[in-house]
Amino acid sequence: MIDTVATDKGPKAIGPYSQAVRANGFVFLSGQIALDPKTQQIVEGGISYQTERVFENLKAILDAAGSSLDQVVKTTVFLADMTEFGAMNEVYSRYFTSNPPARSTIEASRLPRNVRVEIDLIALL
Repeated sequence: MIDTVATDKGPKAIGPYSQAVRANGFVFLSGQIALDPKTQQIVEGGISYQTERVFENLKAILDAAGSSLDQVVKTTVFLADMTEFGAMNEVYSRYFTSNPPARSTIEASRLPRNVRVEIDLIALL
C-alpha cells in the first residue's frame, strides 16, 4: 500500500511530486529546501540558516506522516558548495544527537531556487 503525505506545516511541492510517501513501514521524504511554509519564500541567511529551515520542514513532514527524526535511517544532503560542509554539519548534528542515520553528502552544481542545501530522507513509521 502506498499513501502520499501532505501538510501545510511544510512547503508545498513545487512540482509534480509528493512531500512524502508512506510504503511498507517506511516514509520517503522528497528533498526539502529552505522554503518558509508560510510564505513559500527562501529564508534569508547563509548555509546555517538554510539548514535549520530544511530540518524544520523535514520534522513537520515526518510528523504529518506519523514518524520523527528519531526514526530516520538514511539522509542525502546536497550542497551547492562543499566548502560549506562544516557549517551544515554543525546544524545537522543538533538534529541527530544520538544514533545518527546513514548519510551521503554530495556537491550539486545547482539546486532548486539557488539554495545552498537540500536534504531528503527515509524513516521508519
